[in-house]
Amino acid sequence: MSDTLRARIGEEPITLGLILGSGLGAMADEMEDAVRVPFDEIEDFPVSTVGGHKGELVVGLLEGVRCAILSGRVHYYEAGNAAVMQPALELLKDLGADSLLLTNSAGSTRPEMPPGSLMAISDHINYSGLNPLMQWKTKDGQPEKDPFVGMVNAYDPGLRDRMVAAAESVGQNIYHGVYAWFSGPSFETPAEIRMIRMMGADAVGMSTAPETIMARKLGLKVAAVSCITNFGAGMTEGDNSHEETLDESKKARAKFIRLVRAYIGSFA
Repeated sequence: MSDTLRARIGEEPITLGLILGSGLGAMADEMEDAVRVPFDEIEDFPVSTVGGHKGELVVGLLEGVRCAILSGRVHYYEAGNAAVMQPALELLKDLGADSLLLTNSAGSTRPEMPPGSLMAISDHINYSGLNPLMQWKTKDGQPEKDPFVGMVNAYDPGLRDRMVAAAESVGQNIYHGVYAWFSGPSFETPAEIRMIRMMGADAVGMSTAPETIMARKLGLKVAAVSCITNFGAGMTEGDNSHEETLDESKKARAKFIRLVRAYIGSFA
């Protein structure tokens, strides 16, 4: 982290790092004593090109807890690099975070989990076949000599229990499920949805899994929640679209923010 960025953010360490997915970045506007730094003003930082991702680092207080929010992310399909978010995750670690909350918009493969639902991720399936640790670089830009990391309990059970307790405290129903990562940017086909459902996936999306892998490499604990914005291809009439994702995430925004604020407040 540059001295200039540190001077802007301040020396006080953060407790939590958060990455907010499509259409969910409005939560960063609720932070107190916020310092905002656009991604393109941070050295080596990835910059998103996708609608619904504001693209800024926001450091401040939520529920009395000092947090750093990445309002937006860069996806593999934007950069052709599964490790594109490595500098962002390293920054959260350098700021003092020991745990990370990932959020995303996702498609449901379960008829009983409709758009508007929230799902705590219990595990993931990396269906893309990509892995960010293949492109992982050390601080001096060299390939990592020890890229291996275990993925049992990649989504920390204790943090997930904390998320469930937070949901109960605000009267919010929350599902549990497995998230499948497809590379995008095309949406899945009906055949792929039928296949991935048989493989055990409850939701599908184009993010989160590579960030979880890299976070575990950095020693960060991970919790993740999906905002369900649509059913998978073939489960309803019509086709999927990014506009639908943004529209449905806006509808679910209020309850999503209540849940995440309650989760953050449990760290106070």
